[in-house]
Amino acid sequence: MIKLVLVDDHEVVRKGLKALFEEEEDIEVIGEAVDGKAALEVAELLRPDMMLLDLNMPNLNGIETAKILSKTHPKIKILVFSMHNNEDYVVKSIQNGVDGYLLKDSDKDEIMKAIHTIYNGQKYFPHQISGILVGALQSKGGLGQETGGKIKSLISKKEIQILKLIAEGQSSKEIAESLELSIRTVSNHRANMLKKTGLSNTAELIQKASKEGLLSQS
Repeated sequence: MIKLVLVDDHEVVRKGLKALFEEEEDIEVIGEAVDGKAALEVAELLRPDMMLLDLNMPNLNGIETAKILSKTHPKIKILVFSMHNNEDYVVKSIQNGVDGYLLKDSDKDEIMKAIHTIYNGQKYFPHQISGILVGALQSKGGLGQETGGKIKSLISKKEIQILKLIAEGQSSKEIAESLELSIRTVSNHRANMLKKTGLSNTAELIQKASKEGLLSQS
């Protein structure tokens, strides 16, 4: 029996997956989590065989969750289940210890194939994701390299605008109100900036951006 935990901040996604797995005799959903922090708590408590992990989540995103899990619970297999198919998400996920990567439009057969492949000790990346990995290898010379480019070349103008407000001490709620965005959108931008730059926290991001003079620009 493959003991599985579903990690996604959307209840409808978790319910749909749970219903899907209820038909399988060798898969048991033993827990759920709505964000990365809850996922770490569930991992410690239930010790599942595998986690089906979303990437964009509040509190602690999927990539950071994978990074921590791969160190604290290396026996737990991690299968990303995400809507994102761009190179940045895929490469960062692999750099942080995931065992497979599926897109949310995958059909049932592929989901089951991925779970069984990973449970048996192998990696699983469908053809769309494999193509992205080949491109990353060709352009960057490997998947283990962290980005060394300048902040300005890595993040968007909107993200720079948000970063300036963060540096001024504004909360995500205040930034959302100021820029007429949702709090979730602001949180996603914060997470994306860390993913793109390979930095571990916002303080490092602000420090590097400040050195490049981005925060003093009008």
